[in-house]
Amino acid sequence: MDYVLRVKLASIFTGAAVASAAGLYFLRKDYMTAHIAISQQINTLYEPIDGRVSSLEKFKGVEAQKHVEDAE
Repeated sequence: MDYVLRVKLASIFTGAAVASAAGLYFLRKDYMTAHIAISQQINTLYEPIDGRVSSLEKFKGVEAQKHVEDAE
């Protein structure tokens, strides 16, 4: 009887370990999918803002050059 109990306990713990590993794998996969989706959403929000900032920086650079040329 003692041997059968040990085999059953070993089977239960092995099954729990396999189920835990599979759960962690699927949880990680779900996390990475969500992370990629959120990153893409943020990138689509910031692309127009980056364009505006770069155009303002170019405009400011042109204005600074005009100011320097006028000072000379």
